[in-house]
Amino acid sequence: MKKMLLGACMLGACLSWPLHAETVVIVVHPSNTADISTDELSRLYLGRTRTFSNGESAVPINLAENQPMRTVFDEKALSRSSAQLKAYWSKLVFTGKGSPPQEADTVDEMVKLVATNPSIIGYVPESAADDRVRIALRLE
Repeated sequence: MKKMLLGACMLGACLSWPLHAETVVIVVHPSNTADISTDELSRLYLGRTRTFSNGESAVPINLAENQPMRTVFDEKALSRSSAQLKAYWSKLVFTGKGSPPQEADTVDEMVKLVATNPSIIGYVPESAADDRVRIALRLE
């Protein structure tokens, strides 16, 4: 029994290690020159502002709930669990005070969306950020 428990714990640690080892980067269109702080990022993804620091319109995009990178982003960027954010947005939607960011189904879709629209801000693993997007912030 102890060996099975130890094996399960080791497997869990191995499966979660790459997820946390990959740096999450905030990406914007290359023409977007806005500086992005973690505070501004939080305000954008919590619906408290709709513009970048340079005054341009901002459209935050989330990865789909089933994407492991979303959980990492929620915790690192917003300091909240996915469940807490779901409750937060449920309350705002119910009261008519906001709606959650739209979603991209995959990391590749996120990169394509950001690359085609200067207003979109998203997040991806650093290894997925190519020359079609600009890294605006690294979440370590």
